[in-house]
Amino acid sequence: METLAPARRRALRAKAHHLHPVVSIGQHGLTPAVLHELDVNLLAHELIKVRVFSDLRDERDAMLQRICAALDATPVQHIGKLLVLWRQGPEKPAATVPRPKEAPPAAGAQRAREPGPGEARGKRRPAARPAHKTMAKSTPQARRPRTPTARTTARPPAAGAARPPAAKPPGDRARRRRGSS
Repeated sequence: METLAPARRRALRAKAHHLHPVVSIGQHGLTPAVLHELDVNLLAHELIKVRVFSDLRDERDAMLQRICAALDATPVQHIGKLLVLWRQGPEKPAATVPRPKEAPPAAGAQRAREPGPGEARGKRRPAARPAHKTMAKSTPQARRPRTPTARTTARPPAAGAARPPAAKPPGDRARRRRGSS
């Protein structure tokens, strides 16, 4: 188990922020099956989150240390019931794919056209736009103003129910306050 530099740890914490836990450790604790799943996920992803369903922080700390010792991983973060682990992935050899040899052209095959004197070598002319397709509108359409609609009640008034009195226009109230002598 190696220790990480603070800058590296910060970068790994930032990467792990968006991850979801891939392994959950339940009531049976660290079983060989759980350790195997942790190892498989570390091989696949290098950086993983683990959820531990234990209420005791000391128990979770001990579990984190046991995981790191058993799998040669490095603890990145322990917040609540989430553990973040990192282990350097195995070095992948550079894949060298043999290129197929080009077959000599057949006797009757046509050769590619050589560029003319005014054409640049290796560049293609842009294809003409089809006449039937139109470009997107360059300016957005103006929104039509909404027409005010009268508000209606959800249900018609019950027969025999008293209607509320009609509202008086606000101008009458203002005149009364000023007092007309």
